[in-house]
Amino acid sequence: MIKEKLDYFIEKYQVDFVIANGENATHGKGLIHHHYDELIDNGIDCITLGNHYDSKREIERYIDNVDRLIRPINLVKDYPGEGTIEYDVDGIMVRVTNVLCTAFMGEEVKSPYFSLLDVIDSNEAVIHIVDLHGEATGEKQSIAYALDGKVSAILGTHTHVQTNDAKILPNGTGYISDVGMTGFKDGILGFDKDTIIKKNIFNQMSRFEPPKEGKGLLSAVILKIDDISGKCQQINTIYFEEK
Repeated sequence: MIKEKLDYFIEKYQVDFVIANGENATHGKGLIHHHYDELIDNGIDCITLGNHYDSKREIERYIDNVDRLIRPINLVKDYPGEGTIEYDVDGIMVRVTNVLCTAFMGEEVKSPYFSLLDVIDSNEAVIHIVDLHGEATGEKQSIAYALDGKVSAILGTHTHVQTNDAKILPNGTGYISDVGMTGFKDGILGFDKDTIIKKNIFNQMSRFEPPKEGKGLLSAVILKIDDISGKCQQINTIYFEEK
């Protein structure tokens, strides 16, 4: 879907900078170096991660040698890489930060709210976009409203299902609870549905398998951000399904 459709949407919406959550890009879990390169070569400018940041262990060996990959900033354990990076986009500094939530998540992390405050206090970039990776919409909304006006956008990821609540908060922060998934549209979480059903319904051992072929889905949001104030002026969703 990225190879075939991303250029079309970049041109249609005159996109200056593309951010993608890539934590599931390698066989549904993790991100190997080869797939990082593929995503960058196909038009993605910056890749964020999530709770599967370490699912492919080779990432520890290459994350410090690339400059467009951001792992969660609030990990408790010492881990290579950066959780927030600034990029020069046509002379405008854009900061991207990746944060893990806590509710229903198994990772040991520092407070996502206070970790973001630390970044905000030292941030000099005009535009600041946050990938807030978590399960619970209530936690994501709480963090977003608490930080409204302090960042340009807070974009939820993790559930693989695009939510219908894209909006601009009262003080100018763009928000959506979950951007959604790009992948196999007729399964569950991008996997063959039978592999998920076996585990969730029948409690059977099952390896989640993405199919080798099938129709695709591309989910995204388009942000329009004022490059003087850093406030979000517009947020619109894309939900493209192959027929």
